[in-house]
Amino acid sequence: MKRNIAVLQGDGIGKEVTRGAVEILEAVAQRYGHEFDFQYGDIGGGAIDLTGSPLPDETVKICKNSDAVLLGAVGGPKWDDQPAHLRPERGLLKIRKDLNLYANIRPISYYSSLSESSPLKKEFIEDVDFVIVRELTGGLYFGTPSERVERDGEEAVVDTLFYQKSEMKRILELAFALASDRKKKVTSVDKANVLESSRMWRETAEEVSNDYPDVTLEHMLVDNAAMQLIKNPKQFDIIVTENMFGDILSDEASVLTGSLGMLPSASISTQGPNLYEPIHGSAPDIAGKNLANPIGTILSAASMLRLSFGLEDEAHAVEQAVETVLEYGLRTGDIANGQPEITSTSEMISEIKASLLDQEAISNIMGAYA
Repeated sequence: MKRNIAVLQGDGIGKEVTRGAVEILEAVAQRYGHEFDFQYGDIGGGAIDLTGSPLPDETVKICKNSDAVLLGAVGGPKWDDQPAHLRPERGLLKIRKDLNLYANIRPISYYSSLSESSPLKKEFIEDVDFVIVRELTGGLYFGTPSERVERDGEEAVVDTLFYQKSEMKRILELAFALASDRKKKVTSVDKANVLESSRMWRETAEEVSNDYPDVTLEHMLVDNAAMQLIKNPKQFDIIVTENMFGDILSDEASVLTGSLGMLPSASISTQGPNLYEPIHGSAPDIAGKNLANPIGTILSAASMLRLSFGLEDEAHAVEQAVETVLEYGLRTGDIANGQPEITSTSEMISEIKASLLDQEAISNIMGAYA
């Protein structure tokens, strides 16, 4: 198989973690006889420095001509004083719109080897396995107007939450379709007791549920959902919600696995390439220090193999390689839980690659960690 992959390294640790994912994809190509061609584009703060834009037209062109997109992270304090339209995050929002990336899928899975890295007790997180499906191109992040204004003689601000019913329907349909192949339960999260947008969301969820009689639908207010993620995370199968609620809840859910650095995501397009990225940020405080956890990005690459290329065996092999190195005790600082032996970014990448290419040799390669 030959595929073209756009790589947007972004800012901060984005360069380090995307390098790792590219190395793993190259190892997959070597092991299984595929050919992956990588084309690099600029996005975020680095793109502003080079071109004056957080998302240059050339980057969009590279992405649209690709079969899938791999993204690192954007942003950092260097660009905090930029005007709103020149913030690095604007590049991220724009690429979602330009590629029609309407849905973000974030799986939350329990790793027995990392049970001590989570702040929650093992009995609460053991066997946790659910997916957060977040609407990605509507809501407060994209509504207009969004501006500073003057009202009653003082400075004020307005942000607009806007959704079309069709935007709600397509994300809900995706959630129900995913649930049909899993545990057949959808938890729709809203704030219907306060927001008119949430009341429409709830009505639309009920309508979509009629087409999936084998899937159970429950509604949950977002404040309760935030509590239940910590109190009883095992109850969930598919959580579906609007843009801002999904952003917040998925970051909260990262503590179940021990770290933001562990979580992958896939952004699904209505047409054109899907985009794959870890859910963490650019972590400028550790950028360039070889300390970042590359696993979220590597698992995002595994999702790319599965969802965009249909390569289930290859995706599973990458995921198994990650589990192997974790079981051997390798830990970057974010999941070290106080252990003195810290694995660097490059070491973690190398050992996952070694596991992927030769499972039998792993005990010799990582004997020092056993």
